Amino acid sequence: MTARPFPQDPMIRRLIAQARQAQLNRRTLLAGAGAGASALALAACSTGGGQSRPTPAADNSANDKTLNWANWAAYIDEDDDGNYPTLVAFEEETGIKVNYEVAVDDNNTYYGKVKDQLALGQDIGADTVCLTDWMVARWIRFGYTQALDHGNIPNLANLTSSLQDVDFDPGREMSVPWQGGFAGICWNKEAVPGGLTSVSDLWNPELKGRVGVLSEMRDTMGLLMLENGVDISGEWGDDEYNESLELLRKQVEDGQIRNIKGNSYLEDLKSEDTLAAICWSGDITVINAEAGDKWEFVIPSAGGTLWNDNFLVPIGSPRKTNAETLINYYYEPEVAAEVAAWVNFITPVVGAQEAAMAIDPELSENQLIFPNEETLSNAYVFRALSGAEEQKYQADFQSILLGA
Repeated sequence: MTARPFPQDPMIRRLIAQARQAQLNRRTLLAGAGAGASALALAACSTGGGQSRPTPAADNSANDKTLNWANWAAYIDEDDDGNYPTLVAFEEETGIKVNYEVAVDDNNTYYGKVKDQLALGQDIGADTVCLTDWMVARWIRFGYTQALDHGNIPNLANLTSSLQDVDFDPGREMSVPWQGGFAGICWNKEAVPGGLTSVSDLWNPELKGRVGVLSEMRDTMGLLMLENGVDISGEWGDDEYNESLELLRKQVEDGQIRNIKGNSYLEDLKSEDTLAAICWSGDITVINAEAGDKWEFVIPSAGGTLWNDNFLVPIGSPRKTNAETLINYYYEPEVAAEVAAWVNFITPVVGAQEAAMAIDPELSENQLIFPNEETLSNAYVFRALSGAEEQKYQADFQSILLGA
């Protein structure tokens, strides 16, 4: 199958644009249980109402050539020594020293850690952080982000056109896309030699007690609803959601599902506590590189979900220009291609596919990085939820997490 150039394909532009505008969450790790989980839910629902909007910090980038970048695990190129080659090159090119911290294991938990400082306009220890659309929308709404100076980011000309103007950030004044990807299913090829094609295959008797699903409501429920014939990007309501929710509850209570986790689901795959799972696309490439080519990922026959993350500059950062310099660097097609070759997520950078040809011609046809129309015809965006729906659906889903 030959990949069509990602930036020019109209279906790709439409689907990615939908994903940017919907309330999606890449990864949710609801740590703990009982009161801890309840506190997390309250933090996630905080509105910031009644508070005055904080003032952006003065930019001291000219005098302070450092930068703190908070990101998710396995979300940048890394060599065998634990170094980040593109960041090393950036430091050599610009003289800006970067402290790259794997600090985001979930949008909600990260927000819970920093929201009080954000409300006061204080430095949270990150000059740029990559979060998912719906959370970025919240930060923008509360005034927790700084406006970007596009003059410092000329490579934004390489941003694919469909992402240049989204409803939560018109004109990309406050945020810039980083990566996107799919949620689908995976399995241990040695233990499940016949492979899987659908979410229903996870309920096969031989997999009892060895199945994992994601603690991200939109991905796990999205895949279950798609399996039930629901167009998750279209019109649906309580009945459709509850039908899939009860299926999930049954699989948990019957012991078919072993774990409901966020990032740590990869450790369960490596240890073989789980042999099959609902998972994120690029992650499987990473664990195959780390622990041997033992796992396979597919978008289920009924469809997979599509999500995206974005750079932003927190309101209290005193190094905004440094952050903009970093963003500009990662919008160079050659750099974007190098990152994509490692993380295997969808890049938003025009020209990256052509640059990938120089790295490996097969890379430019990788459907997890440069999906064509056929691949994206089976990817769906979980529709945006109202405030009431968000609270209800998340609470119902969390009740299963706490009982798992």
